Amino acid sequence: MCQKYLNQPYLLDGLKFDLRLYVIVTSCCPLTIFLHKKGLARFATQQYEPAGDLMPSFAHLTNYAINKDSADFKITDEDIA
Repeated sequence: MCQKYLNQPYLLDGLKFDLRLYVIVTSCCPLTIFLHKKGLARFATQQYEPAGDLMPSFAHLTNYAINKDSADFKITDEDIA
């Protein structure tokens, strides 16, 4: 198991999401961390419902490779700039 599955995740407008933030730790003592100005927020393309026997991937995964095939997937020119 890589990570524990959360049955009650945080949602935004009913959608699962994840954040990809880029940081660099330059020192542990004292702790010094730099956060890059740009990051990435990824969203599932279907409303979240707790998983039963079958898990609908468009509602439970934020992975681009999966969600790009969803009818609800939206991307703008600004998103890829």
